[in-house]
Amino acid sequence: MTNPPVRHYSLLIAPMVIIMGAVIGWPLIRTLMLSFTDATMMGLNPISFVGLSNFQKAFSDSGFISALKISLIFAVSVVTIEMMLGTTVALLVNEPFKGRNILRALLILPWAIPTVVNAIMWRLIYNPEYGALNSLLTQMGLIDSYISWLGNPDKALVAIIFADVWKNFSLVALIALASLQSLSSAQMEAAKIDGANAIQRFGYITLPHIIPSLQVALVLRIIEAVKVFDIIYIMTKGGPANKTRSGSIFVYQEAFTNSRMGSGAAFAVIMVSLIVILILFYMRILMKKK
Repeated sequence: MTNPPVRHYSLLIAPMVIIMGAVIGWPLIRTLMLSFTDATMMGLNPISFVGLSNFQKAFSDSGFISALKISLIFAVSVVTIEMMLGTTVALLVNEPFKGRNILRALLILPWAIPTVVNAIMWRLIYNPEYGALNSLLTQMGLIDSYISWLGNPDKALVAIIFADVWKNFSLVALIALASLQSLSSAQMEAAKIDGANAIQRFGYITLPHIIPSLQVALVLRIIEAVKVFDIIYIMTKGGPANKTRSGSIFVYQEAFTNSRMGSGAAFAVIMVSLIVILILFYMRILMKKK
């Protein structure tokens, strides 16, 4: 039997390519075009080409630089913790024990909760007057008085990072677990017979096997973490004192609150570049472990 012509496959994927180009490609091109102009939200004045001035403004704007640092700290923190925690949990639930299937089913619950619901839930938990966290820590004797977790500039970002990790580590765990299910038990048994300990089996067999799946999870989480908006906006709106104002929130304020679409688009382009750099950085680390 001969294989069907390649053009048949092209016709099959043509609708997807058209939709992707309309939904993703054109907005990206439009954003890049706007980044070189002085366009405003209302569009009352004629749009003028301003060259690289918006990008120069971005790198001289202390507020944007601060927002980029917060996005970077948030992304590196949550991605690193989620990758490590998710992989560890996947290894644990991959082992045979009583109630394993129930635990696997429960593992999907945090990730299945909508981000808005998760943010509201953790905002209530962190509430300084009636929050469950303060009550628990007080009863355990770990704190003497209630703490304003989201009202303290030094604690707010850490609190949001914890809330994001709680929701999204299970995505990494589920992806890693799916890869572990395809790992041949014969390889592990052969390694045990050869005298390899648990660490050696993980480093030479398990980790190289699940790295391709971890790369997928890594790219997904970096993209979401760098452009984080919803969980921070709902929990703190970028406060207190802009200590949790991410790059996406800054772009939103610049483009829609301040009605400066041109500079807002330039800031967004820089954010996309940061995402690409982080993806390449983490991918390089994972490729070294193959």
